[in-house]
Amino acid sequence: MSTARVSQFISVEDYLDGELDSDIRHEYLGGSVHAMVGGKVAHNTISTNVTGLLHSQLKGQTCQAFGSDMKLRIRDKGPTRFYYPDAMVVCEANPLDDLYQDQPVVIVEVLSDSTRRIDMGEKQDAYLEIESLTHYILIEQDSATAVVFERGSDGFSRHSFTSLDDTIRIESLNLTLPLRDVYERVLK
Repeated sequence: MSTARVSQFISVEDYLDGELDSDIRHEYLGGSVHAMVGGKVAHNTISTNVTGLLHSQLKGQTCQAFGSDMKLRIRDKGPTRFYYPDAMVVCEANPLDDLYQDQPVVIVEVLSDSTRRIDMGEKQDAYLEIESLTHYILIEQDSATAVVFERGSDGFSRHSFTSLDDTIRIESLNLTLPLRDVYERVLK
């Protein structure tokens, strides 16, 4: 989803309070609030497919999947930020009454023309600084293409997947994301 900028400084507390009553979601970047613009059916279908795949494979385990309605708080370096990833996996979840998660191990963003610059720029830079993160997955909306940044001992390495027959594997969590399933009802 893309964002539309609302120019007015807002505190973290006011932002979180406002999100409880708002009909639209907003991302928060150090006092600046950006309204989220709705995505296409393809975007939402892919996001739902990924969240469903992650959820079903994590059933009964400590780690859990979250969909695009769960905020991610980043406050390690720079100003506090809140984003709404399309999907994420968290193994050390925040308390049930929190409005966000702090320690994702996997983050997934579905790319579109309106989100590409932010997802591959600002968000990627912020996400790859999260100490708990092991995988950042970017999924194209209009073609069977995914890019995975996987943390290793020397930092993040980049892997590309370009066929519906490819499968993204997250060995540390025993997860697989077959692109054929990721793109179900979107691509053939």
